Amino acid sequence: MLGEQYWESLARVPHVTWLYDQLDAMRFTPEMWSSLGGVGSFSHTDTDRLRSAGLTAGYVALAYDPTFEPGSQHTGGVVFAGARYPQREELLLRVQAAGVPVVAYGRSWSKHPFDRLRTWDLHRPDIPSGRELSRGDAHQVMQAADATINIHGAQDGFTLRTFEASGIGAVQLIDRPDVSEFYEPGTEVLVYQDVDELAELCRRASLDRSWGDAIRAAGRRRTLAEHTFAHRASVLLELLD
Repeated sequence: MLGEQYWESLARVPHVTWLYDQLDAMRFTPEMWSSLGGVGSFSHTDTDRLRSAGLTAGYVALAYDPTFEPGSQHTGGVVFAGARYPQREELLLRVQAAGVPVVAYGRSWSKHPFDRLRTWDLHRPDIPSGRELSRGDAHQVMQAADATINIHGAQDGFTLRTFEASGIGAVQLIDRPDVSEFYEPGTEVLVYQDVDELAELCRRASLDRSWGDAIRAAGRRRTLAEHTFAHRASVLLELLD
């Protein structure tokens, strides 16, 4: 979408491109890869793929912007903020059926008439919902809740939300045991592998505030020490091509 003129202008200067999504989900065809310069990818698989094609590429995970400061308000409950995909809808419906109240935020969850029309989708699951949030508002909602759910499914690489949720001081419930690459499960984040485990973690986070607060503090401390954009920038600079 940036256009040929943009990429041609970069040919005269050292540059690096940071990919926040999987190659197959973006518009960078193999014919365009050489225009990217050095490449940082949030995906181990794509990093290997780019290196095999002869590019200067490195694994660069996403990050947290520490200019967002956590608030002090506590609203309770369990929240999810993000797009609505079938596996996410199914998971939240099953958690709700297990007796855990969940609120989902985003244009594809919102029951507002305007959001139904702009998403070309009148269907909405029977889950309490809110409209799309700005990044700052999403941070505050996650931090104020008892816990926030992070759903990856089969995606390769970790979303921006992984680092935002812990960075803002939320109790993060994540479906990826390999998050141990960045955080200590059980101490800095909470990992679930099925609906029953997720529901149980939600209940504990709501009932045991001191336990939840320890998760919040440890996750935020680790994020600020290792997972900010400044930390990632130092890795990107090594990939300049």
